[in-house]
Amino acid sequence: MSDSIVDLSINTIRTLSMEAVQKANSGHPGAPMGLAPAAYVIWQRHLRHNPKNPDWFDRDRFVLSNGHASMLLYSMLHLTGYEAMTLEEIINFRQWGSLTPGHPEAELTPGVETTTGPLGQGFANAVGMALAEAHFNEKFGGVVDHFTYGICSDGDLMEGISHEAASLAGHLGLGKLVFVYDDNEITIDGRTDISFSEDVQKRFESYGWQVLSVEDGNDVEGIDAAIKAGKEQTAKPTLISVQTIIGYGSPNKADTSGAHGAPLGGEEIEKTKEKLNWPHSESFVVPKKVREHMTENARSRGEELEADWKQRLADFADTDSDAAAELERRIEGRLPSGWDLQLPGFEPSEKGMATRKAGGAVIEKLYEELPELIGGSADLAGSNKTLHPKYGVIARGEYAGQNIHFGIREHAMAAMVNGMCLHGGVRGFGATFLVFSDYMRPSLRLAALMGQPSLMVFTHDSIGLGEDGPTHQPVEHLMSLRAMPNYHVLRPADANEVRECWKMAIERDEGPSGLVLTRQSVPVLNRRGMGGFGEPRQGAYVMADSSTGGELPEAIIIATGSEVSLAVEAWDRLTADGLSVRLVSMPCWSAFEGQEQSYRDSVLPPEVTARVSVEAGAKFGWQRWVGDRGIAVGLERFGASAPYEEIYENLGITSEAVEEAVRTLVE
Repeated sequence: MSDSIVDLSINTIRTLSMEAVQKANSGHPGAPMGLAPAAYVIWQRHLRHNPKNPDWFDRDRFVLSNGHASMLLYSMLHLTGYEAMTLEEIINFRQWGSLTPGHPEAELTPGVETTTGPLGQGFANAVGMALAEAHFNEKFGGVVDHFTYGICSDGDLMEGISHEAASLAGHLGLGKLVFVYDDNEITIDGRTDISFSEDVQKRFESYGWQVLSVEDGNDVEGIDAAIKAGKEQTAKPTLISVQTIIGYGSPNKADTSGAHGAPLGGEEIEKTKEKLNWPHSESFVVPKKVREHMTENARSRGEELEADWKQRLADFADTDSDAAAELERRIEGRLPSGWDLQLPGFEPSEKGMATRKAGGAVIEKLYEELPELIGGSADLAGSNKTLHPKYGVIARGEYAGQNIHFGIREHAMAAMVNGMCLHGGVRGFGATFLVFSDYMRPSLRLAALMGQPSLMVFTHDSIGLGEDGPTHQPVEHLMSLRAMPNYHVLRPADANEVRECWKMAIERDEGPSGLVLTRQSVPVLNRRGMGGFGEPRQGAYVMADSSTGGELPEAIIIATGSEVSLAVEAWDRLTADGLSVRLVSMPCWSAFEGQEQSYRDSVLPPEVTARVSVEAGAKFGWQRWVGDRGIAVGLERFGASAPYEEIYENLGITSEAVEEAVRTLVE
């Protein structure tokens, strides 16, 4: 390559990337080396961003879906002048406490839009970001107007989540989404043709994408022209297939899997520098000309772009002050005053209602009070009770509504919801049956890792689902989700707890929440005069207590969800016989664990070791609350296909079983 400033800049990206991987003795140098020209074109010629303000709202979003190529992103952040991404951070790649972990982490590194690593996740996140932008653009008359750019790999496009997300993006016509496909034909195990022979371009064309091709990954002008064409086609998302050479410049490892997931080696790096005509023998050099060309240009251009947008905002406020105030509120993430005052309340009723039905009533009111709440179901809207068409349904060319038909795409739905929340100004949610959370776990886990307030509605939460049988009846799912750090599992006992759990989820901004709701009806419980204290928002509270005069109860029953009503029946009989029993409803373990020790001890006094839990799910894990002496009434097997009342009876999840367990412990 020539000594032009463009070539010098591209080779700076390459050398920083391969040297950081070498110093860490760990990482993936090949993709950054092959992708350096594409990244240069995106960041230097197209990406609207301000390095001095990484969170400027109307910036373009950039997603590196193939997160193993993280040094490409870190090099771009450093070279374009993000203050936190110092050269020292580059040198400390993959080290404890650095801002340069092995895969990009949005919650850690300024300028990183999403946490990528599991392949395909970033791709689906980007679709969610593009959908959020389309919503804002239509809702606020174009004052929000930006693109979402991404880079993806062969691995991303093999993963099923990318198929789901690409299909929906094409269906919705998200035209301000432009992806560069790193078509280098190499994975860890070797050339892609050992397992991957489909025509990717035709596949994306069938999804409704514009598909373009650049045959030479070093063709800067060709890549530039393709991106321009992608930006001009606003009725379709664009995939640009760029044929790169992994490990470009390495004499012995380029175009081989040897450049994929291991350092090149010191000797090979020296030979690579020679082949690239790199003028510096020392490591981690950024030539002054490159610094001036990339850093100064990006900073000055970014400040101008943000200033222009602020002027657009001011003009918008002059035209429509109410809409401008609403836009500002949503950008800042503030809830409107009194947003929860009109949420429905429910009178006590033995007949009751399914908590999914109560959830539907709450969602309908939330749609009215919180226009930023946007979501829907994976083709189960009627069952999940999430569809309220009067608040608008998002479709091709119609993005201002609040309802989304995700189709049968649980994995993409969860990742898109993450992308919507990451975009900002939107509270995304999805919905499906609890058993299908298995399809969604990588996305749920990443939401928890990023601390994103993504919301999920999981209905049909237990063997109470009934006749559909054990394939659809979750057993281990509650515990597996509770095991996930920073994930709030909210399993309300009745309609009024549903309202309170939704409030908890909406007010939580440091992590995701899953509302777990019943298919079957449960009583709306009467809590008056039962000696209880505390509130659902505290994670657990005393619903009923027959102990008097400050004395400790003889036993404690702890229940969640639909089994709280069974516990109430047992409590009634036990207390009628003169036993001193406390009943605790525990809708959210993690919220309870976050309370002060004094409150936790007031609800579950350590001195009371006669404890019984009841939940129509796995017993595993309940020792945390009932202790070694306690008894967990639950399941150690899968469910069955039958009316739900018979399943509960035959599997021993009954008020009689709870009562017997308490009597056994007390006696």
